[in-house]
Amino acid sequence: MSPAARNATIRGVAVSTPVDDVVAERLARALRCVTISTDEQSETPDAEFARLAAHLEQSFPLTHAELELETFGRSRLYRWAGREPERVSAILLAHQDVVPVGDEPGWTHPPFDGVVDADYIWGRGAIDDKSRLVAILEAVESALADGVRPEHTVYLAFGHDEEVFGDEGAVRMARRLRAAGVRADLLLDEGGVITEGVADGVDRPVASIMLGEKGYATVRLSVREVGGHSSMPGKQTAVGRIARAVARVQDHPMPLRLTPGAIDMLSRLRHAMPEARRRLLGLASVRAVAPLITRIMAISPQTEAMVRTTTAPTVIRGGVKANVLPQHAEALVNFRILPGDSVTTVLEHCRRVVRDAGVDIELVGMSSEPSGGTSPGPAFDVIAAIAEAIVPGVAVTTGLVPGATDSRHYDDLAGTRCNFAPIVLTGADLATIHGTDERISRVNYARLIEFNRRLIDALAARPE
Repeated sequence: MSPAARNATIRGVAVSTPVDDVVAERLARALRCVTISTDEQSETPDAEFARLAAHLEQSFPLTHAELELETFGRSRLYRWAGREPERVSAILLAHQDVVPVGDEPGWTHPPFDGVVDADYIWGRGAIDDKSRLVAILEAVESALADGVRPEHTVYLAFGHDEEVFGDEGAVRMARRLRAAGVRADLLLDEGGVITEGVADGVDRPVASIMLGEKGYATVRLSVREVGGHSSMPGKQTAVGRIARAVARVQDHPMPLRLTPGAIDMLSRLRHAMPEARRRLLGLASVRAVAPLITRIMAISPQTEAMVRTTTAPTVIRGGVKANVLPQHAEALVNFRILPGDSVTTVLEHCRRVVRDAGVDIELVGMSSEPSGGTSPGPAFDVIAAIAEAIVPGVAVTTGLVPGATDSRHYDDLAGTRCNFAPIVLTGADLATIHGTDERISRVNYARLIEFNRRLIDALAARPE
């Protein structure tokens, strides 16, 4: 797309008007579908996904009349043929499933009631990720009603098991696209947002358009002992031994490191930082002051994740009764892996810091290497320009998604990968994702719909 065509498409006023009750209710109805993903997928009722599918088909009739739909179990792959159908401009991802609720009594409104009030649409999935899914369909329906058709083909891929790593949804849909020879200009998924008051020392909201994601690994530490009566313990029990191993892993994290991606992120934010930090980042060799920069970034968990493979002990088990020496104890430690590290180096690090041959150390569950990432290009520029039009004054930067998303399964299918949504969130808002009181403001939902509509319009603009 030429710059002139792109600028004509994205030009417009900021989005500050909330969605109306009808639009809010369409999202709320999707939130009332209890499409929870668990490690035991057999526990997730098909009826709830069927209920969501029926709602989508009823709410967006033009989309379901004019786009081709192929299903993969509960997942939904739409093909919107362009005027030049053999070329593909974009693959837009979202997911239908949500995580379980652990603190239902603590919610202001029950998590699956889909309550709409004057300011918010409440419920599990309001941010992660049903708002994105329904917003894409709102934008497509609107474009179809206006007679808009993309220049090149667009795919919508809505997985059903992203929260449990996407093996039956995203993996199968990506395989289908790969077999069809699809190569898109843009892959767009969840991950980055516009944060307010989160980036230390930055004087404006920050739009983080992520270009990849960290790797993922869970390591199990386990111990077996003889057991016996608690009145005659040895020098340490299985529980004590595993606790010591966990403490060693947590107290000796993997090293801080400034990656090329982090340098790019900081250079793009430099203009919005205080003078002292601008001078620091303006030095001829940023790497010369990398230790200082990484120490500053390590102050906050949100920025530390950009300069370290993070370590998070999450589960510990052992023992059966207070007066019985445990025969077995184990712990799970989750790592989000920075580019330059790997699943193998994580295991090596654990063995080195635990220093106990009696502790078994092994991988469990799904693991993935860090994505290679993509360089910002024309597709990135389109996303950035739309974000700046919708929320003027933001500082646009790059980054890596600290968590795992479905987009890792599609990495080889697009020239540019972006993980981003133009919703403005504070630190408190971020804490509701997978947490208590997840909700999206009506204004943010309006931004999300408008973002997708302007993107569709950009994809429909003919090159000059």
